[in-house]
Amino acid sequence: MGRDSKSKDSGGKGKGKQAAASDENASKGKAKGGKSSDGLGTCTYVKARHILCEKQGKINEAYKKLQDGWLSNGDKVPPAEFAKVATEYSECPSGKKGGDLGWFPRGKMAGPFQDVAFNTLVGATSAPFKSTHGYHIILCEGRKN
Repeated sequence: MGRDSKSKDSGGKGKGKQAAASDENASKGKAKGGKSSDGLGTCTYVKARHILCEKQGKINEAYKKLQDGWLSNGDKVPPAEFAKVATEYSECPSGKKGGDLGWFPRGKMAGPFQDVAFNTLVGATSAPFKSTHGYHIILCEGRKN
């Protein structure tokens, strides 16, 4: 964003610099307090579960099971149900705990895993994606600063 765009009149009477800044933040998807309007914000910790499979076919099977049960109806997958699928399909040691990774800070997980974990809404399940460790599905259970 250029310098000129910040100095433009915000178009409404009675709006000061603060209101103009709020308008700018809203156009970037941010609400008051630096949190984005989609709830992702700038949190520093995420609580997540995941399913990890070496083969794409196996992660697609797990995702289909989640889709058939909840996602195809637009429902969110309950953590206990996600845990059952993780126990059945995940090849990660966390699979024995239902895929539970607990709380982890930004910077702890590598590349695409971190990106997906910190950009998935609370209660939502990611689509399958590939990382250096294999194929994952993530369920975001919480976020905090």
